[in-house]
Parts: sequence; structure tokens; C-alpha cells
Amino acid sequence: MTSSNLPSPISPLKIGTRGSPLALAQAYETRARLSAAFDLPEEAFEIVVIKTTGDKILDRPLKEIGGKGLFTREIEEDMLSGKIDIAVHSMKDMPTVQPDGLVLDTFLPREDVRDAFVSPHAGAIADLAEGEIVGTSSLRRKAQLLNRRPDLNVVEFRGNVQTRLKKLEDGVARCTFLAMAGLNRLDMADVPASPIKIADMLPAVAQGAIGIERRGDDMRVAALLEAIHDKPTGQRLACERAYLAALDGSCETPIAGLAVLEGSTVRLSAEILRPDGSEALSDAETAPIEDGAQMGRTVAERLKEEAPADFFDWRT
Repeated sequence: MTSSNLPSPISPLKIGTRGSPLALAQAYETRARLSAAFDLPEEAFEIVVIKTTGDKILDRPLKEIGGKGLFTREIEEDMLSGKIDIAVHSMKDMPTVQPDGLVLDTFLPREDVRDAFVSPHAGAIADLAEGEIVGTSSLRRKAQLLNRRPDLNVVEFRGNVQTRLKKLEDGVARCTFLAMAGLNRLDMADVPASPIKIADMLPAVAQGAIGIERRGDDMRVAALLEAIHDKPTGQRLACERAYLAALDGSCETPIAGLAVLEGSTVRLSAEILRPDGSEALSDAETAPIEDGAQMGRTVAERLKEEAPADFFDWRT
């Protein structure tokens, strides 16, 4: 790339993002990586905050107002119109299909994928007394928790990290769950949180990963982003998101999945649940990395074949 094609303080690259502290931290990380890759000042990149429907409506569960696109729709519209050049997303919020004209093919190195148990009163799920109130807006976490502890009482807990911690402080619930990745990116070591073993709570597909979306015909931006793309993260997400797509999954669905690279192979662990946690099905398989996406689809198809006829009634 020639210097004339690089962003500058006079003509900055516009980075679109949601306005939560975590979303901004992810945008700042993207800016820092681009700045370092091309030896450019931070002023060559402009952070543009865009409020999404999911940020505006906090008093209802996501499934009642539209699902995953709630956190991306306005951002993607601004990119298609040229108001921004790229968009930075938490990959677990992203639909498996992008709007026509947009491409999602750049990923930053993945953070800690685990969930965190957060409580000033208890150190782990096992320490909770029968009937304790647990706050979460995640159907996956709710289903996994009730599958293991059906005696607990789960209440809706929408909002960004800071909002949920304030609700916990106010006594709305005894504990909640957050992503370790978010706590790490926000340097929140003071939060009373402990990581949950993956064997005890398989994370959401793409948890801990940051994705950068662009216009498909913008080759200048494609060349810029190539310099910061993390290939191993991309290989893992290719497997996980193919699995999710084959299940027609979204944040409305209790689906978990994690791909791990093991030398030249990738291993996928998968779980689907009923929303009330009454039944959980799991599967796992290993394949060559280049076959990861196909393997993800195969695992999804096996789970669908194993599931009872009414297992996916929660989709309607």
C-alpha cells in the first residue's frame, strides 16, 4: 500500500462502533493495531459512535425486539451509506449472514473465551442456596444454569457491563454472568468474578472475538485490515459460525460452541439446550483445519438428527 492510500489526520479512516465502554475499548484496540501496523498517529482514525436499537431498548428481552441484528443494523446502514469505513463488533453479537455489500473477514486475536461468575456473595454456582435469584439476559447461560441447577430463579438482566454490575450492587440478583473477555478488555480486575471452566459452561459461539466489517468493494480498506487479521482466530470462527449457521442460531437460541486448534486440526465442542434447561444435547468432533467449516455443519446436522421432534419449537 502506498503512502497516498493511507489514512491521515486530514482524511481519517472512520471506525463505527456502539457506545458502551466495552464497544469503545474494542474500537480503541482496533485503532491501536492499525496505527502500529502502519506507523500512523491515532488521529488518522476517527471513532464514530452509533446508537443501535439494542442499546436503546433495555426493558425487554432481546427475543421480543428482534434478536442479533439489533446491535448491528444501524452501524451497517451507516457503512453502506459511506458514513463510516469499517465497523468493530463483538463477534458473538453478529448474525451469520452479512447484508449484501458487506464483508466480515478480519478478526483480532481472541481473548479469554470463558464465562465469569460474578457475585459479591458467593464464589461459584455450587455455593448458591436453593431458590437464589440469578440475573442474566443470555438464553444460553440461563438454559445451561437451569440444566445444572433447576432450583435457581433466573431473572432478566439487560444492559452493558456497568449496568449489570450496578443491578447486582442494588440487590436485583444474587449473582450474574459476564464474559471474561469483556472484563479483561475493560481492566476490571476489581470485579468479584471467577472464570467458569469450559467443561461446566460451554461459551457462546465466537465469544471473546472481535470482528471488523467492511464494504466488499473497498479494496483500500481490505488491504489495511489484512495487516491486523489474526489467522488462528479466523480459522476457529469459520468452524464455530458454520455450526451456528447450520442450526439457524442467533442470540435468541440456547446454543453453545467452541473450536480449539490442536496442531493442524480443529476440535469443535457443541451444545444445544431447551430454553428451560430441561434437556441438553452435546457433540464434539475433530477435523483438519481446512475442513473446519464443513465439520461445524456436520456436527450441527448430527445434533438436529438426535434432537426430539419438538426440540426446536422455541424458534417459532
